[in-house]
Amino acid sequence: MEAHERCHWPNQDPLYIAYHDIEWGVPEFDSRALWEKLVLDGFQAGLSWITILRKREALRKAFAGFDPEIVARFDDTDVARLMNDAGIIRSRAKIASAIDSARVTLSLRDKGMEFSDLIWQIQDHHPVINHFEHGEVPAETKTSQDLAKLLKSYGYKFCGPVIVYAFMQAVGMVNDHVVTCFRHAEVAELMKRS
Repeated sequence: MEAHERCHWPNQDPLYIAYHDIEWGVPEFDSRALWEKLVLDGFQAGLSWITILRKREALRKAFAGFDPEIVARFDDTDVARLMNDAGIIRSRAKIASAIDSARVTLSLRDKGMEFSDLIWQIQDHHPVINHFEHGEVPAETKTSQDLAKLLKSYGYKFCGPVIVYAFMQAVGMVNDHVVTCFRHAEVAELMKRS
């Protein structure tokens, strides 16, 4: 197999490399998938992303495939079940945040606002193609600060500007593959068609 130059962060972990090469930076417009990613980024707070990748399938199972309609109905029994699930991140605050955010997401939808529209409106529904070299990629931007403030105003938690920028990178709102990474051009082409 031909070796590719990549962003520095996946290092040698095969799971991380697969995530980098297939998912990271690809524009996502599906509300359920976007909500899942925001919840996962919230679970990451204080942890490494590889920890979340390793627990992602268990988290998907525990949170009913990240179907907000089901998660919004979780009660104290579900919280107790989740707190006893060794396969996930057992943080009561993060579990409660996921359940609350499902309820907020459904409430917004009932008022005519899809989660995808809420997220993408901050950029007029268009991805931004950056051209960063190694060491230039920011941890947050004015846009991530604005989006974090917007999300918090609706009641979302674990969504500060750094978490939100990681989310924006992951869901292809911005192309932050460095210019020397083979995925930069591929993702940029996907973004042009979005």
